Amino acid sequence: MSTIDTAQFRNGVKLEIDNQPFTITYFQHVKPGKGGAFVRTKLKNLLNGRTVDRTFRSGEKIDEADISEKSMQYLYQDTNGRIFMDSQSYDQIPIGDDVLGKAVDFLLENMEVEVLFWKGNPVNIQLPNYIEARVTKSDPGVKGDTSSGANKPATIESGATLNVPLFIEEGDVIRVDTRNGEYSERVSK
Repeated sequence: MSTIDTAQFRNGVKLEIDNQPFTITYFQHVKPGKGGAFVRTKLKNLLNGRTVDRTFRSGEKIDEADISEKSMQYLYQDTNGRIFMDSQSYDQIPIGDDVLGKAVDFLLENMEVEVLFWKGNPVNIQLPNYIEARVTKSDPGVKGDTSSGANKPATIESGATLNVPLFIEEGDVIRVDTRNGEYSERVSK
């Protein structure tokens, strides 16, 4: 395993601390008038998404995380989990819902995603920022209830339920922001 010096810290550098993978989201080299220099950082845990503040002494060596990212295509769900195919080698691997987290709500067949591997095991996926999905279930809007900008629940083909404007009907294709799970716009037919 290779190590990295604090002088090589940059945003996006992947580190392994306490046997967990982290990425640097912010760093600042500090040279106080008295005492040794140090580096103040904000680190995002790649397994659970939590952010922690950490300070390192200048010149300290930290292990680099064994992280790789692959473009993969979501194929289908079976008893082993959800099956993804490597776009280069065509290898298929199952990924459990515990790894996928909330991304499960927005997975559509044949969708391209970025899968993050740590020590050869999938630990996280990155969905596209927006997906287009067909509304499979939606109650009709109540006429005259539009002055308040009201919303109603709708279910999309991936199984997720979200709030949409009253004019959205079953069969409409909508654009959904996967980062916050909210309706963005209706896609013209």
